[in-house]
Amino acid sequence: MESRRLSLSRRGDRVTSLTGLRAVAALLIVGTHAAYGTGQLSNSYLGTLYARLEVGVPIFFVLSGFLLFRPWVRAAADGAPPPSLRRYAFRRIRRIAPAYLVVVLLAYAVYQFRDAGPNPGHTWKGLLEHLTLTQIYEPVYFYVMHQGLTQTWSLAVEFAFYAVLPLLGVLCRGTWRPRLVLAGLGCLAAITPAWLSLQHGTDWLPTSAGMWLPAHLLYFAGGMTLAVLQVIGARVPPLIAGVVAVLGYLIVSTPIAGDVTTGDAALWQTMVKVALYAAIACAAVAALVLVDGNGYDRLLNSAPLVWLGEISYEVFLLHVIAMEIVMASVLDWPVFTGSWAVVFAVTLAMTVPPAWLLHRWTRPACAGHRPDREHAAVDRPRIRPRLIASVAMGRANA
Repeated sequence: MESRRLSLSRRGDRVTSLTGLRAVAALLIVGTHAAYGTGQLSNSYLGTLYARLEVGVPIFFVLSGFLLFRPWVRAAADGAPPPSLRRYAFRRIRRIAPAYLVVVLLAYAVYQFRDAGPNPGHTWKGLLEHLTLTQIYEPVYFYVMHQGLTQTWSLAVEFAFYAVLPLLGVLCRGTWRPRLVLAGLGCLAAITPAWLSLQHGTDWLPTSAGMWLPAHLLYFAGGMTLAVLQVIGARVPPLIAGVVAVLGYLIVSTPIAGDVTTGDAALWQTMVKVALYAAIACAAVAALVLVDGNGYDRLLNSAPLVWLGEISYEVFLLHVIAMEIVMASVLDWPVFTGSWAVVFAVTLAMTVPPAWLLHRWTRPACAGHRPDREHAAVDRPRIRPRLIASVAMGRANA
């Protein structure tokens, strides 16, 4: 039984296909921002489909939960010591800090000379908060939001998860009891609806609380649950995973999950949206880690997607600056006008080369480090990037 579980675990270790999934998630994020910038979100049901491409952020969160919790799960199942906290902390900081610090400084330098509308985060205080990933803890995020860094709220959430994950590793201590671990993860996931209810029902939580880790723990807990299920040898039919993902996306793109043009949503609509996003993201990852080889796995293993997945973090960091320049200076299109496909394509064309250079410069291979085995942080969520912030922030706070 033990050997069977470990064999299934190894077969499910589809590193390259997960990297390909990161590429897809990054493209979804760029796509939803391009749709907002070109005014496509008001285009009836199609506009809502564009808006819900933001599910790329939950996909990244689920991937983080799965990949980072799995070493604790495997160690517990094998009766081995837990992962080294020192090595874990070093790899997390090494993974996100170099490229992020470069882009933050670049954004502040570029917008020192570039006037693209109100930029409340372009202050010394804003710089300090962005450098330390504490910008989301201001009572009102809009007051410290930098035009070129609006998407980095989700990276701040990722960083908070990195900080608390070793504490959550206590779920795997002692005798290996997967059912008990799964029950604990269920309690962890329940924090998100409780937090959202508290935010909607009280006045003492700031508006930015919808961007804090508790509002997104459901996604991370979903990925952590997949790690446990993979190690115990659970399987899911690929057709079921595909149906859940597709139907979930079609349903969340209806008014049942709130109005994407205004960002207005009742509490029950917010709950529905979060639940459907979690289902979609978990199904997308489960189809790779709880299923033996299939067409979906082979597609995400394709060389172009794997290559793009390797630089997906850098694409995420740079695409907001690139999109603002594309809209305002390259295409010279007013906000909320133009072609979604053109903005999407030109933004990618302007983002990918510097993203590749940034990747090569800030993530050199070193002894014991396999870049293909790391995963990107993201991310979901202004007025040019007024292009991005208003809808992205409305969805994040919902």
